[in-house]
Amino acid sequence: METTLINTHVKLLASDFNALTPLPSDPSLFSRSATPSPLSRAETVGTITSRDLKPGKFLRFTIDDGTGCIPCILWLNHSNSPYFTRRSPTDVRQIAQLAASLASLVQVGVVARVRGRISGYRGVVQITVADVGVERDPNAEILHWLQCVKLAWKCYNVSPCSRLYSCG
Repeated sequence: METTLINTHVKLLASDFNALTPLPSDPSLFSRSATPSPLSRAETVGTITSRDLKPGKFLRFTIDDGTGCIPCILWLNHSNSPYFTRRSPTDVRQIAQLAASLASLVQVGVVARVRGRISGYRGVVQITVADVGVERDPNAEILHWLQCVKLAWKCYNVSPCSRLYSCG
C-alpha cells in the first residue's frame, strides 16, 4: 500500500474533500477514486459559513471555498475526556487553552485556513481540527485554489513512481 501522503496535510478543495470515502481495510484512512494513495489529513481555505458552539464539548463549523462546504469539528472537552486521563494535568490544561483560543478565531464570515485529521461521523466526511488560522491576505483563497489544482495535477493524481520526480 502506498503511504507517502499519510500524515501529510493534503491541500484539497471542498469538491474533492467531499468525494473522499473511507478505506474498507482501515476506516481512519480515506481515498478519492483518482488518488492512488490513502489520505489521513487535510488542509483547506475558505469562508466560515456556520458556527455551532457547545461549551465544554465542541465547536462545529463549516468552511466554504466556493466549490462546496466542509464540515469541521474542534473538540473542547479536554478536561473531561477519557482520552486525556493519562496525560499530566498541566499538558491537558495547555491543550484546552489552545483549543479555546482556536475556537475564538472561528467566526462566521472570516476567511480561515483549517488543518486537521480527516474523519467520518454519521456517514459524513469532516475535518477534526488541529489548527485554525485567520487569513488576512485577500488572495489566500485563490492561491489555495491554484495550489490545489497544481498539486492534484502533479502529485495527487499520478502514479507513485512519477510522484517522486514531479512534486515540489
